[in-house]
Amino acid sequence: MALGGQAGSDAEFWLFGYGQDHRGTPEAPGRVVTLIERAYWETLEDHHPRESDKVWGTAYRIEASKVDEVRQYLDIREINGYTIRYTPFHPADGSPTIRTLVYIGTPDNDQFVGPQDPQKLAEHIYKSVGPSGPNIDYLLSLEVALDNLSAESGDGHVKDLAERIRKIEQDAHIDVRRAADEAIDHELKRIGITDEQEET
Repeated sequence: MALGGQAGSDAEFWLFGYGQDHRGTPEAPGRVVTLIERAYWETLEDHHPRESDKVWGTAYRIEASKVDEVRQYLDIREINGYTIRYTPFHPADGSPTIRTLVYIGTPDNDQFVGPQDPQKLAEHIYKSVGPSGPNIDYLLSLEVALDNLSAESGDGHVKDLAERIRKIEQDAHIDVRRAADEAIDHELKRIGITDEQEET
């Protein structure tokens, strides 16, 4: 995306946000978006086409009185497997470019899994739940958020995963109904056999 807003005093800072956290458990870790260095990304076998050099997200202005508190929280949450960088943020509305802090994922992050088969990834997301809710909520909310940022901000890979999730969900509901119908049919047959025995 473009990274943005007007710079304030030196005591405040801007943070570039592009995702969320806590959408899984250690047994079934969820999947969230992570920014990585281009040089490292180019060494990976990717399963979806590269659409743009822009990364879309939101710039958050951290007031001077909250800077220490926010930085301590972020350093605890993000420092394991992430490195701090500063990058220009270009607001979609054409406002002046601002300098934002951003956390970039590193290859030594234990939670980084790299590219994955899209269908297997969708199935994993479908069943992962964490402290902040189901991983599917994260994905579907991310799809909506990206679509609403700008006419250019939609992400084909995120949209593909969201479509796969909706298909899995649709099939699961059909399977649940079919299983319920089979259970009812089995119950009716069992009752019928019992009735016949009692009648005999």
